[in-house]
Amino acid sequence: MEPLIRDRQDEQTRARPDCHQAISILDLFTIGIGPSSSHTVGPMRAAWLFADLVADEKPVAVRVDLYGSLALTGRGHATDSAVMLGLSGAQPETIDPDLIPVRLAAIRSSGRLMLAERVEIGFEESQHLLFHAQTFLPGHPNAVTFTATFGDGRSVERTYFSIGGGAIVEAGSGPVKANILLPRPFSSGAELLATGDATGMTIAEIVRENEIAWRPDSETDAFLDAVRSAMFASIDRGCRQGGILPGGLKVPRRARALFEGLQARDTAADPSAVFEWVSLYALAVNEENAAGGRVVTAPTNGAAGVLPAVLRFYETFTKDPTPKGAHDFLLTAAAIGFLYKKRASISAAEMGCQGEVGVACSMAAGALVAALGGTNAQIENAAEIGMEHNLGLTCDPIGGLVQIPCIERNTMGAIKAINAAYLALRGDGRHIVSLDAVIETMRQTGEDMRSQYKETSLGGLAVNVVEC
Repeated sequence: MEPLIRDRQDEQTRARPDCHQAISILDLFTIGIGPSSSHTVGPMRAAWLFADLVADEKPVAVRVDLYGSLALTGRGHATDSAVMLGLSGAQPETIDPDLIPVRLAAIRSSGRLMLAERVEIGFEESQHLLFHAQTFLPGHPNAVTFTATFGDGRSVERTYFSIGGGAIVEAGSGPVKANILLPRPFSSGAELLATGDATGMTIAEIVRENEIAWRPDSETDAFLDAVRSAMFASIDRGCRQGGILPGGLKVPRRARALFEGLQARDTAADPSAVFEWVSLYALAVNEENAAGGRVVTAPTNGAAGVLPAVLRFYETFTKDPTPKGAHDFLLTAAAIGFLYKKRASISAAEMGCQGEVGVACSMAAGALVAALGGTNAQIENAAEIGMEHNLGLTCDPIGGLVQIPCIERNTMGAIKAINAAYLALRGDGRHIVSLDAVIETMRQTGEDMRSQYKETSLGGLAVNVVEC
């Protein structure tokens, strides 16, 4: 067998945004489908882009080559399904999850695919969708190459990297830079705090002012409301669903039974019940994600349960929650997420799960402090605490599925975030380790982490637990 090419991405300039690139909340939060932002949402977007690029020239065939982490855990993460759906014109924001099995069955049974909904081509998975598990392309461990061939012998080839959170970058092009001048740019936690000190603005207000460069304020509020609604809908739907999660591990969905048990109990005098509810919220979202349901990428699908759980905690268990508090929560979470995305990565294939659940915990911790009226310094402190105690967290999904340990890991992340928030609120914001320092530490730790612990299912629990 060809030896695994380990850590090839360390030898190259990584396919991620630079520190000074303008990023919007729309780049961080995406309403899409599970089970993975990097392995499902990103590849579906890449496939859609390629299909749209070549369909009018009427190719006779399209081949897909998946590399690195996309190949190693692609089947468990539904990358193959996502690619076929994207080639056939589906996008993660608009596809109906309930229709996915029907569309895939039609492609597989007929051996035909309607490319970009415009031209029919033959498509047999065994011939046209290939997994190269032992090969990592330079640039990023999540790589997919599409090749279209035409009747006259010509071919068009494009390679895309799925860099985390559903974002994609075409190989050789670098990140797409928006022609946007932000009124309050920041590329570090120190700059963010300095802007707040100079202007008297909260972190949420700084982000909101920057978002006006992209769209009217009313549209930002509408987007935040849609994100909140989608987050809570994934909690509520997850609490109603039973049965077994797909993928072969035969993992039972637990949220409905937990929800019914908590409802039946008198939890008013039981302080521990609060943490049971928070765990339930996160569990429900990530069971929905694992089932391919609609969730919010925040900042990834594998970590999609943390922010909704902590936001629901704020609205359910804290004193006098407000719609403004919910908006401040999401805007502040975005600011923290921007820093990780710019200065490190939110891709588990680069950073391990510290880059997913760890980042979500950091975002949620700072966001909760903001919603509760904490200072900018306390927000930064909470975000630092949230990551500090997730450093080194590996990504080792059993069977390549976003189930074990991913689902429970979100419950832990949510609880840690709440703990971090209240620790920070009890202080004055002064602390030893800065958010910038912990982000850089996460980046270095991710660089040093062996490839088998970065979403390859070649190490950790993935090889030490026998699949059922």
